[in-house]
Amino acid sequence: MVHWTAEEKQLITGLWAKVNVEECGAEALARLLIVYPWTQRFFDNFGNLSSPTAILGNPKVRAHGKKVLTSFGEAVKNLDSIKKTFAQLSELHCEKLHVDPENFRLLGDILVIVLAAHFGKDFTPACQATWQKLVGLVAHALALKYH
Repeated sequence: MVHWTAEEKQLITGLWAKVNVEECGAEALARLLIVYPWTQRFFDNFGNLSSPTAILGNPKVRAHGKKVLTSFGEAVKNLDSIKKTFAQLSELHCEKLHVDPENFRLLGDILVIVLAAHFGKDFTPACQATWQKLVGLVAHALALKYH
């Protein structure tokens, strides 16, 4: 079990309250698909992913990005039970979708970049460190069924 300090919890919930889930989710997933094109293989039913412009304008990418970040919001609500919160998603991504667990870490790293870009000076080094801890825990929780 991870122990969160009161400051860490405030850094997470304070920033999360400002996050536009639809916008940041779409941007994070689009960046994942652009920067790591091999991740596109898990989205073969999304249609045109042939270029950065196509990916950024793809409504299925936007919708799934929102869904991903909405699920991530569950981690924010359940900071003390992240493994339990993501148990079903881990099972789905492992056993049915066969998603490479490394993709969860990559998406978490990209989410930190997106948050830094959107929140600039509010994304202090302490905030960044806390969010990196959180996205690492979420990535680990999603990858549990692989181990």
